[in-house]
Amino acid sequence: MGQAIIHEATLRGHQISGAIEAPKCINLGKSMNELGICGSQTKILCSDNIQEAVADADVFISFTTPEADLINVPIVAKLHKRIVLGTTGFTPEQNIQVINAMNGKTPAVFSPNYSIGINILFKIAEQLEAFPAGYDFSINEIHHSGKGDAPSGTAKKLGEIVAQIRGYTKTVSCREGISLRHPEDLEITSSRAGGIVGVHDLIVAGPNEMLKIEHIAFTRDVFAQGAVIAAEWLSKRTEPKVYSMIDVLGLTQPILHH
Repeated sequence: MGQAIIHEATLRGHQISGAIEAPKCINLGKSMNELGICGSQTKILCSDNIQEAVADADVFISFTTPEADLINVPIVAKLHKRIVLGTTGFTPEQNIQVINAMNGKTPAVFSPNYSIGINILFKIAEQLEAFPAGYDFSINEIHHSGKGDAPSGTAKKLGEIVAQIRGYTKTVSCREGISLRHPEDLEITSSRAGGIVGVHDLIVAGPNEMLKIEHIAFTRDVFAQGAVIAAEWLSKRTEPKVYSMIDVLGLTQPILHH
């Protein structure tokens, strides 16, 4: 993701003023030009030197592990650098912790998915409230075999929207043996295979019909594109609050039901 974001940012005319990696990374001290990432002579610094890395930055973009960002984000926020945060896998408590670290200190965008299509899917999902009783909602996500957290942050967010509009109170992630579905059940299933970048299906099924909405990410470039668009939007914001991609895309107006 780091390389994809750098490529997208340079294509859109931005400069990479700093970059960090984990302490044991073999690329520390090398320039991005040396590594063939882009033409920048900016060197990759150890995450211990994050203050130096972000010194000249307008926006800090991070896609890493929750453990790393629980350390990095408060440091960057205290420096009043704008933040685009794409890290997933936070526990509910960690999620609150990282939001509190940014809120009131710096403008930030925090989203489980930076794909334009996925965020429009989030908005479409709100309209599915119109289905009458007797229609069941299920979510399935597929990612590469190296992804650690399940369900994906995107599936969780989609599940939150569906639970809110349909009143689901229980999430079921797998079924085995005799396992009937109950009215309070929202199904969210996960599969891990090969190098799949990301597939998310939202299924609504009634007694006589089924609606299936599917989003497929071809490459990680789709997330990099959204992250850089978010950074450009954020660079014009001064209020120290946490925004979402829904704000970035101008989709904050509620959908009217007639």
